[in-house]
Amino acid sequence: MTGGLFNGKTLVYSDLDHVIVRISPKYVSQARENAILVSSHIDTVFSTGGAGDCSSCVAVMLELARGVSQWAHGFKHSVIILFNTGEEEGLNGAHSFITQHPWSKTVRMAIDLEAMGIGGKSTIFQAGPNPWAIENFALVAKYPSGQIISQDLFSSGVIKSATDFQVYKELAGLSGLDFAYTDNSAVYHTKNDKVELLKPGSLQHLGENMLAFLLQIARSSDLSKSSAVEAEENAGQNRAIYFDILGTYLIVFRQHFSNLLNNSVIMQSLLIWVTSLIVGGYPAAISLALSSLSIILTWIFAVGLAVLVAFALPFYPRPNTLYCEPMVGVWAICSTGSCWSIDWSIYWLSYSPKIFVKSIFQEKAALPIIQADVVKFDAERWLYKAGSVQWLVLLILGNYYKIGSTYLALVWLVPPAFAYGLLEATLSPARLPRPLKLATLVMGLVVPILLSAGNFIRLVDTLIATWVRFDRNPGSTPEWLGNVIVATFIAVVMCLTLVYLLSYVHLSGVKRVTILSSCLLLALTCCRKLEIVPPFTEHISRTVNVVHVVDTTGKQDPISFVSMFSATPGKLTKEVEQINEGFVCGRNNVVDFVTFSVKYGCWTQNDTEGGWSKSELPLLNIDSDTQGKKRITQVVIDTRFSTRWTLAINFKEIEDFALKDAGSSDELVPVGGKSSVDGWHTIQFSGGQKAPTKFVLTLFWQESSSRSAEVVDGKKHDLQLLKLRTDINRLTPKVDRVLSKLPRWCSPFGKSTSPHTLAFLSSLPVDF
Repeated sequence: MTGGLFNGKTLVYSDLDHVIVRISPKYVSQARENAILVSSHIDTVFSTGGAGDCSSCVAVMLELARGVSQWAHGFKHSVIILFNTGEEEGLNGAHSFITQHPWSKTVRMAIDLEAMGIGGKSTIFQAGPNPWAIENFALVAKYPSGQIISQDLFSSGVIKSATDFQVYKELAGLSGLDFAYTDNSAVYHTKNDKVELLKPGSLQHLGENMLAFLLQIARSSDLSKSSAVEAEENAGQNRAIYFDILGTYLIVFRQHFSNLLNNSVIMQSLLIWVTSLIVGGYPAAISLALSSLSIILTWIFAVGLAVLVAFALPFYPRPNTLYCEPMVGVWAICSTGSCWSIDWSIYWLSYSPKIFVKSIFQEKAALPIIQADVVKFDAERWLYKAGSVQWLVLLILGNYYKIGSTYLALVWLVPPAFAYGLLEATLSPARLPRPLKLATLVMGLVVPILLSAGNFIRLVDTLIATWVRFDRNPGSTPEWLGNVIVATFIAVVMCLTLVYLLSYVHLSGVKRVTILSSCLLLALTCCRKLEIVPPFTEHISRTVNVVHVVDTTGKQDPISFVSMFSATPGKLTKEVEQINEGFVCGRNNVVDFVTFSVKYGCWTQNDTEGGWSKSELPLLNIDSDTQGKKRITQVVIDTRFSTRWTLAINFKEIEDFALKDAGSSDELVPVGGKSSVDGWHTIQFSGGQKAPTKFVLTLFWQESSSRSAEVVDGKKHDLQLLKLRTDINRLTPKVDRVLSKLPRWCSPFGKSTSPHTLAFLSSLPVDF
């Protein structure tokens, strides 16, 4: 695996056990040569029980195995159900099945079941590259749920994660579907991923959709064998664009149809605009320019003030991101943005007559009262039409870059424009404009709101929930950044979706709306200030990791301490006060955990001598160092009792490396094909109880080694050649005591790069 999260990384695994079931029709012998793979993982991270991720998927697969076996006599293909392990350590289970199991050669389609939360609908968030799977799913699924916008975000790298589907797609060249639960994303990999929050209806939703889908494709004669490579060659034409309508219908069409539709709408829109400007002449051009300027200023005021408020929130004494009630935070920011949007619209509709009157009536005579009304009506019409211009621009950009979710721009452009043309269009410049009809607004916005409102709400909810674990290097992300990102996103959505509504604000007592919005904002801010609505609860926790660290880096004697840090941006002052175990917090307590660094954390060395022994310290010993034409060094690595470890290699000094099992001499990592990130290449190893613990690392040096020391903050530091961290999933007395005192709103957080509760650090300098 290369690219994305796997760039600069080599994953090594050993002693993995999977459960694999193959269901085949009894009298169709050739069915075993063409199989459909349904996959999920049975392992979980150390910090959670894994009810959602991914016991929920496993439960559905068990019931699917029972149900499918009752219908297999009519199948033309086999169904392989894979319960794999090692997914949480870097997709190792899927990799081992695809590369080592003989049944993998018969797989023609892969379906992966995942969870990034607990409960809700199981949604398709990746499909393809071949569209055959999702087209058949749309035909038979009882309650389909899928959005191409999720796939766009995932493939763009905005979501820093990966699933087994990536292995099946990139390594095996398979097409298929990737499902995931995304509700309650804040509980992901924490103690709150528990059965009590799991809803039976969620399992039923996935089970009914999957059973109908498997029965459909297992009986089909058209099971696609098209590889990902073949599909990528035709991705510009054959990629599937998909979205559901209220979880009842799944709309699927291919990219080539999307191109035709988008190009047609773009050309017609441009033709209509050019024609209207030619017919309207100079006044029409001025009106378009001024109304477009109004839209731009609305963006500036709405986004600017929302960001300003979001930036100021962290300066309150308490945390200010509403993880447990994200919709409360959304409405607070919406109130701010809507106030400014509406205020600017009031100003526009009040003062635009002074700007328009000369251009509109420069060749006509009319009574002043008629002039004022007509120009007011004309101003609101141009403001409405300017809203379609911004969606037209987005449609052009999305169509040019072949973004799947461009259909949203299409549905926000066409229905409002059609409603306006049907009910409001003045076919002659001699005909004076009239007030906009409410029927135009209703007719124009029903379809866009129906198709996009759920997307926007889910995206905001997921965005806020993800911020609980956003800080990959704890202390490196400013606390205000999350609020600003959420505020910007919400303000942008408001500016895009309210643009047609702003033309009507004068019809519905806008002053009352403005005052109500301002009061709502003030009330929500006071609630946050007084913590009436807390940022965390027992079920929506702040991520806090407590690790007993034994550090031998550059030291003769090991240093033992307990480190506490959080992937949730913000200080740990309140938590440390409640724990009362002698922690000292600050940015001076930097810990390099090899896969990440703690920039802000809390330390204590009180009572940290128990729970570990020197016999568990990992060893990095030089076995040989050849100084010939090409310098080659062999290092013996002994991880002692640890079967989960991470090693970083300095690629500013090393050109390549190879790794072998010291006991069996099996080659685990061959020479060649390495990359680095920030000058380091990382080996991440995980295995079962029988996994090896002694290895031989062969290093091939660069032709010229740069230096053996570097200067940081005026101090000389030895450059490290190797950095090693070994993990043991054991609670020392100190860590056990700290965890028992953690506030109820805190929870450990686990992922493939996180250390366990006991970690040993070691290193080897360049100048060894």
